[in-house]
Amino acid sequence: MRTFHVAADLLREAMARKWFLGLGIAITALLLGLVGGLRLEVVDGALAATRLFGSLVEASVRPADVALRPVFVAASYILFYGGMAFGLLACADFAPALLSPGRIEHLLSLPVRRWELLAGTFLGVVTLGLLASLYGAGGLLLILGAKTGVWTWHPLLAAALAVVGFGTVYSGMLLSAVLVRSAAVSAASGALLLLMGILASYRIPILASMHHGPGRWAFALWSSLMPSLSTLADAAGNVAAARPVAMAHLGAVLAGCVLFSGAGLALAIWQFERKDF
Repeated sequence: MRTFHVAADLLREAMARKWFLGLGIAITALLLGLVGGLRLEVVDGALAATRLFGSLVEASVRPADVALRPVFVAASYILFYGGMAFGLLACADFAPALLSPGRIEHLLSLPVRRWELLAGTFLGVVTLGLLASLYGAGGLLLILGAKTGVWTWHPLLAAALAVVGFGTVYSGMLLSAVLVRSAAVSAASGALLLLMGILASYRIPILASMHHGPGRWAFALWSSLMPSLSTLADAAGNVAAARPVAMAHLGAVLAGCVLFSGAGLALAIWQFERKDF
């Protein structure tokens, strides 16, 4: 229960920050811009024309649900990679601030265990990412649903998949913060994990282009341990557009992300328990 209290405190702190206030305003402004500038002409379930701020964008007649698939895919990629980039910058100093001199001694004097502090911080950050993703995806669904009559919950599921990907990155950021206690190092480690996760998604073609040797073996080893973030992003796009998804493959990717997140959090807690404050 105290883990949830720590997570709730982190959410309250986040709501008071200009970073997240700016994110909420930016998402709201974008959605309001779509409300005022996007005009979709739907006749008998078919999209006849699309106008953006009065300019004709598309005039071909297609079923509305099919015509909106590229929109949902694009929104899914923006949520995945855009949300990841924002999270790297905005959430990098949560853990270092938690471990800052004076504050950490005060927190440890309270009836809360060390692992609950880190688990609560991780849970709070992931919850924050989930709320932001669902807000953006849900607002887009409401706008397009009201304008076209196409209602689907798939983009919301895609938003949840994006948060799973961010959880893998933040677990590494949390571990680096425990080791170094620096927001800059935390953000840099998150960016490195994101890059490594993207490369790991293309490990087979990359390995095929490499010569046999220690470098190839080293890449094969670490890429097999990294979560396949680009693969997860592609799956989220297909889910958002209601396209067929290989559930077994998606399940394996999700399991890898969850295991990586759990391992990163466990290592962070182990290091935190060994520190003397």
